[in-house]
Amino acid sequence: MGLLVFVRNLLLALCLFLVLGFLYYSAWKLHLLQWEDASKYNRKGFLYTLDLELPAELATKYANFSEGACKPGYASALMTAIFPRFSKPAPMFLDDSFRKWARIREFVPPFGIKGQDNLIKAILSVTKEYRLTPALDSLSCRRCIIVGNGGVLANKSLGSRIDDYDIVVRLNSAPVKGFEKDVGRKTTLRITYPEGAMQRPEQYERDSLFVLAGFKWQDFKWLKYIVYKERVSWTHNIQREKEFLRKLVKARVITDLTSGI
Repeated sequence: MGLLVFVRNLLLALCLFLVLGFLYYSAWKLHLLQWEDASKYNRKGFLYTLDLELPAELATKYANFSEGACKPGYASALMTAIFPRFSKPAPMFLDDSFRKWARIREFVPPFGIKGQDNLIKAILSVTKEYRLTPALDSLSCRRCIIVGNGGVLANKSLGSRIDDYDIVVRLNSAPVKGFEKDVGRKTTLRITYPEGAMQRPEQYERDSLFVLAGFKWQDFKWLKYIVYKERVSWTHNIQREKEFLRKLVKARVITDLTSGI
């Protein structure tokens, strides 16, 4: 009899504990939702709605700068207004101090470099420079422009205006030769990944920097092949991808507009 009473009391205590825990959790969630509704920022720290107007302190600080002038610290200040947790402790490009940056080593590509330590170390061991050119590094302020690959620049004659920027960034195999009047002649950085890269060395501008945007582990392996002048293995299994596409066509998920995959 005493054992039954003990078990009953234990179950009652357990139920009471669970009810109190549920009430506490519900109150915490309700408080969190109310905080998020009242706050301008979401749980990750980004603005819920991007406002086209500058914060008052930024508007005042940069009010006297003429249109098109370089504004020192402007990009970082604006990013901080959009994302208060923004910080810029890491270098622009991976260098031989990459092992210090613990956060990027916790995630697999494209969000980090988890599992790529040996490949990156091998690549950096034969890399001479890890930063912009000394001339660009010496500038107190740099005006940058990213030139996309769409046809919107065709016949706009904006080439000279694009070349006026300190840093001109181009993506993948975006052509320059033959289109200078519209897209400019200068290329400071060419950011690419294996499938989008130019295939012939003579296509690259001699005075530009090649920047790999690795979004899968094979991309780092590809760069190692290039750096060590080894035979390049393609990063995708083309045959398997073709088989997959044929299945999608057969299932009428996509339409084959070519003469056959």
